[in-house]
Amino acid sequence: MDLFDYSLFVSAIRMVSPILLAALGGALCARVGIFNVGLEGLILAGAFSAIAGNHFSGSVLVAVLCGIAGSVLVSLLFGIVTIKFQANSIVAGIAVNFLLLGLTSFLLRALFDVKGAFYDKNMEGLPKWDIPLIENIPVIGKLISGHSPLVYIAFLAAILLYIFLYKTVAGFRLLAVGKNRSASMSMGLKVTAIQYGAILMCGVLCGLAGTQLSLGQVTMFTEGMTAGRGFIALVAMMLGQSHPIGILGSSLLFGLTDALSIRLQGFSMPTQLTAMLPYVITIFAMFFLKDKGAESQLSGQQSTR
Repeated sequence: MDLFDYSLFVSAIRMVSPILLAALGGALCARVGIFNVGLEGLILAGAFSAIAGNHFSGSVLVAVLCGIAGSVLVSLLFGIVTIKFQANSIVAGIAVNFLLLGLTSFLLRALFDVKGAFYDKNMEGLPKWDIPLIENIPVIGKLISGHSPLVYIAFLAAILLYIFLYKTVAGFRLLAVGKNRSASMSMGLKVTAIQYGAILMCGVLCGLAGTQLSLGQVTMFTEGMTAGRGFIALVAMMLGQSHPIGILGSSLLFGLTDALSIRLQGFSMPTQLTAMLPYVITIFAMFFLKDKGAESQLSGQQSTR
């Protein structure tokens, strides 16, 4: 079995979507001056809510909506704490991560009476879309076609967010809030409303990320199944300098390392060693990024105070 083959890149495309969606959500928050480190908790909320919605309704569409709703509710809580009560966003984000880690474990026992993981053979995962004409193109066809709808939405979201931020008046206003809160208020912009809007949209994107994780890649929920993807998304956001296209590129890198870590298990390498690969790459990315990305995010947060 070759290490780098066609199926590796197909797997990477599938695995990049949760990271990409969450990183785009984090970028929206960063652009309004709020450094959201609670992405891990938001993805976890989306993953659990999607599984619960699927189990009790039997509908994939309802499951997606439940995944979004669960993450948005947590985002609203984060927004109230950071915007209304002026709490430190980093502390609030860490609190959200721990809260959801414990809450989802509790609800797993309360709703499904199981520990560790919940799986129902009757649950239906996200459908796979075979794109007409494109699927018949040699090599490229199978790379692009045959993924869940949320994979395509993730890549489309990056393009749409770029257009919104840099080609629309509303996008310029959002960027202005992150650059200078006082100046934005003097111009008559509704700064608080814009910040809430960005945080709630982050919740939507993280909800989709969690849904893809629990219903797109597998059809089950396990405790802590995000496994640090929220923090990887945070690094992807910083590596991409909160620019949608930059985030797309950095997310592809992390998606590839995630797929590669699974592939290496087929070479009789210890699971513990291969599981480290995405996080080792993350540490190296932070090392080469140094303080540039963090400085730009934190300076933006300070300018809104």
